[in-house]
Amino acid sequence: MMDFICEIIQVLVALAALGFIVVLVVAHLTAGMANVSRHEKEKSFLTATGEKRPFPSLHDPHSRELSVVIPAYNEELRMPVMLDEAMEYLETRQKKTPSFTYEVIVVDDGSRDRTTEIALEYTKKYSADKVRVLTLVKNRGKGGAVLMGTLSSRGKLILMADADGATKFSDIEKVEAGLKDVNSGPENMAIACGSRAHLEKESVAQRSVLRTFLMYGFHFLVWFFCVRGIRDTQCGFKLFTREAALKTFSSLHIERWAFDVELLYIAQCFKIPIAEVAVTWNEIEGSKLVPFWSWLQMGRDLIFICLRYFTGAWKLQSPQKTD
Repeated sequence: MMDFICEIIQVLVALAALGFIVVLVVAHLTAGMANVSRHEKEKSFLTATGEKRPFPSLHDPHSRELSVVIPAYNEELRMPVMLDEAMEYLETRQKKTPSFTYEVIVVDDGSRDRTTEIALEYTKKYSADKVRVLTLVKNRGKGGAVLMGTLSSRGKLILMADADGATKFSDIEKVEAGLKDVNSGPENMAIACGSRAHLEKESVAQRSVLRTFLMYGFHFLVWFFCVRGIRDTQCGFKLFTREAALKTFSSLHIERWAFDVELLYIAQCFKIPIAEVAVTWNEIEGSKLVPFWSWLQMGRDLIFICLRYFTGAWKLQSPQKTD
């Protein structure tokens, strides 16, 4: 009987080892960089009068104090509320401090609704110097949209903010303070992440058992495979110095939901200081995240992040200009 059990254990160990090797090979063979090439239509934005102007590059020196990059996929209903709040804050801040300059870049991630048309209404109202719309020809995923918007920005600081307006926009002052606290080096490298970790107990009480299990499972995978010391990697409210954005986004591979984790993994590999700052956050209806399948995809991506960097299939890149 014991011999039979030992044989079963040996078979299971062999199968597990074979499975690991298969996953390792698949992870290596399917590795690739995020797509930063642009369709001709993605190289320019429209002014308030309908003229085409080329987007600048993240490699250029900054010419604004702040860039706000807003990824948007089928957000014609939720985005106006967020933009109204953001523009009111930014305009008020500029009136109080005339030296404060900003831009908002709405990245339409291949939407099938009127996301671009609605965003362009803000261009007409505030000018293309303040609101620019980058319309992607095909859907790339949230990470791909943030990447393309960041590469097109002019800000000394670059804020990633979700189109649903779940985070109170004025909390940018909190993440700015967090950025200053950790940004003390001459290279001007720092990242401040908005965080909902302080709301976790309340959210668990309102969630189903399945969603709570998936949430904790995802947190464990993030901690085990990728990022240590950051309790909430997924809050869509992150502030980068221009130098930190160029350094991290130049190495980005993941274009969908788990891209935040890879960005922070890259930052920790480069030893870029990261602050985690509690922000005001509210659940907004209409989430694009499909609870089970999105979490499953993110779990797969987390494992692949670890395996691909470990095997050398992915490498940290030096910033290079793109088309």
